Amino acid sequence: MADGTRFDGRAAIVTGAASGIGRATAMRLAADGAKVACLDMADAVEETVALITEAGGTAVAAKVDVRSGDSVRAAVDAAESAHGPTAILCNVAGVLRFAHTHEMEVAEWDLLLDVNLKGPFLMCRAVIPSMLAEGGGVITNVASSAGMFGQAFMVHYCASKGGVVLLTKSLAWEYLKRNIRVNAISPGGVETAMTGSVSFPEGIDFGLIAKTMAVDNKMMKPTEPAALIAYLSSDEAAAINGAVIPIDHAITA
Repeated sequence: MADGTRFDGRAAIVTGAASGIGRATAMRLAADGAKVACLDMADAVEETVALITEAGGTAVAAKVDVRSGDSVRAAVDAAESAHGPTAILCNVAGVLRFAHTHEMEVAEWDLLLDVNLKGPFLMCRAVIPSMLAEGGGVITNVASSAGMFGQAFMVHYCASKGGVVLLTKSLAWEYLKRNIRVNAISPGGVETAMTGSVSFPEGIDFGLIAKTMAVDNKMMKPTEPAALIAYLSSDEAAAINGAVIPIDHAITA
């Protein structure tokens, strides 16, 4: 249940906010009282802002390419000009692909590592100075169940999300004494446009993908990981730092 006083006007940034988990997270944080900057490359990020505004929340949109340091810096500057220093960062933007590793183009490897891993690094680098100046903050990264174990045909995705796991833990330890908490969630299957539009290479062995699927092929709604992100971003989770929390119908159990 949303609580309009939970964040009491704190400034939040959510990447990947045009759809899926990112949109659900932006809407949940706003419903809980945050001023949300919705960042994405897609024009649909404006729809997210409209939904938040119609519901009585506060939000602005900014276009961002999380692969570019200059783009990230400009988007963060725009967000902080609108809402003040960032107190909450949610790194949700991501790309999912499948491929036979021996046929994979280097450009596809670069795309997933740049968006899924370099993106969170650049976003963290951009907002941490504000958090330090204001005495602290909270960062939540979105990893994946596929970042917790090896998975066929997803070597680039697994490598990027496994990197997010250790990026999270390293940042949490580095800024432990400076009041910046850094956690990650590790979702399994979520009903989003990204998962709904994924394509598979010819000749793929679907039996080797089965371990990424929950029993009975259970899938989550985006609001479920969004609720966990909101909790981790809140004062209720003050003791949780450096954690990578599965939300995956026991896939990684």
